[in-house]
Amino acid sequence: MPIDQTKDGITLRHPSGSSVDILFYGATVVSWKVPNETTQLAERLFVSSKAFTDGSKPVRGGIPVVFPCFGAPTHPEHAKLSQHGFARNEIWTFDKVVMDNEAGVSVRLLLDPNPRIASIYAKSFHLAYVVTLAAHQLSTDLHVDNPSTTEAIEFQALLHTYIRAPAEDVRVTPLQGLSYYDKTEADELARATPKIETRSEVDVKKFTDSVYENGPLAYKATWPNGGLEIKARQFKDVVVWNPQEEGRKIADMETDGWKHYICVEPGFVRGFVSLEPGKTWIGQQVLTVIQG
Repeated sequence: MPIDQTKDGITLRHPSGSSVDILFYGATVVSWKVPNETTQLAERLFVSSKAFTDGSKPVRGGIPVVFPCFGAPTHPEHAKLSQHGFARNEIWTFDKVVMDNEAGVSVRLLLDPNPRIASIYAKSFHLAYVVTLAAHQLSTDLHVDNPSTTEAIEFQALLHTYIRAPAEDVRVTPLQGLSYYDKTEADELARATPKIETRSEVDVKKFTDSVYENGPLAYKATWPNGGLEIKARQFKDVVVWNPQEEGRKIADMETDGWKHYICVEPGFVRGFVSLEPGKTWIGQQVLTVIQG
């Protein structure tokens, strides 16, 4: 199947018409198009029209890779890092085509320590990101290797997926009964106090930034005439985010951009993965079109 490479990234195409665009900057997936019921290609991810894609700052939209910290750093080893770590604003390298057959097409990108990373993060690591396109499905697998022979590494990881959807109408399930942390609360104590989700369907009709702990690893985001299934592996937590009117304060977002997406973000963000020397951890997200 066609794999088109430029100096900035790679485009994968499937015989069904589906395609995915991946930037080398941040290994960020910036487009995923799948034919709808009338065979017209429909974009499934949201990227702000004001997003920077030139490497000057992380891309606002698509699927940014968050590693090794989520949000502001809290681990002592991450003290020099900016919010969400460094993986989303480093240039990754194309490694190889992993698969190219009737089932789909898959490529692997790599990120290793460089002088800039070493100046802010002292641990050894090796990241591989495998993106796989099928007819109605997109898989993104983050492989974290610890090449050290003596030291464990502790990290968080998350895929910050912006789903193109009408925010007023979207519903996320099944989150009922899960413990979550509401990051929109006004004071630190309230933000650190867990709540229990009572809603059978979670909406984002108000400013929402909720971190659900130990989720079921399978979710649905649905809206009239559309929807995606989100499955995860090793990403034990899931974040649901939409800034609503607060989104007007985001410089690289159009004024009403918040109306056109919901972020459903599988991750390991409550606590830290402890990866022993010589071991590998793999976090996987699989997105499948279920309607429209």
